[in-house]
Amino acid sequence: MKVDVDWDLCESNGVCMGIVPEVFELGDDDMLTVLQPDVAPENEELVRDAVRQCPRQAISITE
Repeated sequence: MKVDVDWDLCESNGVCMGIVPEVFELGDDDMLTVLQPDVAPENEELVRDAVRQCPRQAISITE
């Protein structure tokens, strides 16, 4: 499974980073970066929570 971000929708508001900072990071330029595009088993539930809570629904998980 991989993290997929629709960059046309993403506002880089950082909600995902607050949920799982091991996967998402908001840089000094306020741009979101996916640090770990492959979903690790130990982070899967947190990544799914980030997907659900994204205000713009810009994050998804692809198989």
